[in-house]
Amino acid sequence: MKKVNLLIYSIIAGFFLLFNSCSQQPSDEVNKYLFSYFKGNGESGLHLAWSEDGLIWHELNNGQPILEPTAGEDKLMRDPCIIQGPDGRYHMVWTVSWNERGIGYAWSEDLINWSEQQYIPVMEHEPNARNTWAPEVTYDEKNDEFMIYWATTITGLYPETFSELEDGLNHRMYYVTTKDFKEFSETKLLYEPGFSVIDSHIVPHNGEFIMFFKDETIEPPAKSLHIATSKNLTGPYSQPLVQITGDYWAEGPTSLYIDGTWIVYFDKYIEWTIGAVKSTDLVNWEEISHKISFPSEVRHGTALKIEKDVLNNLKQQLN
Repeated sequence: MKKVNLLIYSIIAGFFLLFNSCSQQPSDEVNKYLFSYFKGNGESGLHLAWSEDGLIWHELNNGQPILEPTAGEDKLMRDPCIIQGPDGRYHMVWTVSWNERGIGYAWSEDLINWSEQQYIPVMEHEPNARNTWAPEVTYDEKNDEFMIYWATTITGLYPETFSELEDGLNHRMYYVTTKDFKEFSETKLLYEPGFSVIDSHIVPHNGEFIMFFKDETIEPPAKSLHIATSKNLTGPYSQPLVQITGDYWAEGPTSLYIDGTWIVYFDKYIEWTIGAVKSTDLVNWEEISHKISFPSEVRHGTALKIEKDVLNNLKQQLN
């Protein structure tokens, strides 16, 4: 991976001089790791895998779905994103369809028994919205609220980056905030970097927010993962600072911070496999796809830290 120049290095290093665990994740000393994902087109539902070290992953429930999708018309459960809130409750959002204008949501106390699924109509107010893809949720400790964010193409917007390839899709990132997943703010634009962008994954760290995201440009093809930063969860976010992936197409980034090292996992969707890179400074990235192992058929998902007792209960109940 090529090193970026000294100017970019100093910009990012200024943000992250010290590395501590994310505020919404448990201490490294008691951590185990969970990966939520989907298979196929997402029709089977939520799948889970676990790891002791963040490198070798094992399927739970013998590879069978934990939860079948019921939200939305198409009833898919793609790109499942799970985080743990400050009260210990797990919250999940996901893509319900290739073209509906809302997302799925459910919550759980134990990652096994889930609430009734609900459809959140985050883009139903926009008649020209074509989709709502890969929603994620991040907790904002300062404001004691959650931000849900996703990629949408709105027909006619951003003509300067429009291409007729890939069905004319031309995404930007949008968001809503909520304190209780019952009432939501109005939908607003989150990120417009001057090109089509999808699959944002935002992590709080040292009073800043790191956004990993995919440059979805098709002419000429980019299809690469990058970093942007902000002092506030809702932005504004910087222009791309670093490209973290190599000479291949990647999407669906998700991250863990383990003992001073960032690991970013992603879907190498052309190759139908999961890849990963690592870094200690968020500037210089090492390819470690050859060092990780995932169950077969794993697609775009989310990695998170969980307590050892939580994992033990999952193993007992699901294996």
